[in-house]
Amino acid sequence: MNETLSIVAALIAAYLVGSIPLAYLMGRWLKGIDIRQVGTKNMGTMNTFYEVGFWPGMLVLTVDISKGAAAVAVARVLETPQIIEFLAGMVAVMGHVLPVWLKFKGGKGGATCIGVLAFLMPWGIPIYAATFGLILLITRFPTFSYSAAFIIFPIIGWVIYHSTAFIIYPMALLMIPGLQYIMRVKQIGERSTSFKDAVFRKSLRDRR
Repeated sequence: MNETLSIVAALIAAYLVGSIPLAYLMGRWLKGIDIRQVGTKNMGTMNTFYEVGFWPGMLVLTVDISKGAAAVAVARVLETPQIIEFLAGMVAVMGHVLPVWLKFKGGKGGATCIGVLAFLMPWGIPIYAATFGLILLITRFPTFSYSAAFIIFPIIGWVIYHSTAFIIYPMALLMIPGLQYIMRVKQIGERSTSFKDAVFRKSLRDRR
């Protein structure tokens, strides 16, 4: 396979893998609901945990992370340049956000970003997990915790990988879910009386 075909195949595969809407399917199969119409209306892991159940949520988390890792892995197997591996990761996240199967109305892509970064920067995962755990312990707010913990990846790119690409790429990748969360942040702000009220939760089930 020549390089052009390899690049095209890698990017098409990345989109198709990324667009697998497992959270939507779990909601339909197990509860008869459209996960995009209940709870936070997000086709993602946390909404699946709350609206469908713990084990369906764990399955969605595993698959959504795997989608990001698989997209980059396919690009590497096809021996494409590193820039295409980076692009395949972004395309997989966009596939999750804009799945063709659901008229381009999907989730935010946070878990898929984790998969992409786990494949490209594996040393960052235990540090990310520890950061997430610490923030969650303090705030009891899962969505805020895993989102805030992402800031560790550009630092890891600098301190561990000594790579400008691994500093810039996580920031560019994370803009995709970041832009998706603007409305959610606005909603939380409107319902809260202070920063403390917006960020800190009484328990993991508090979904204000």
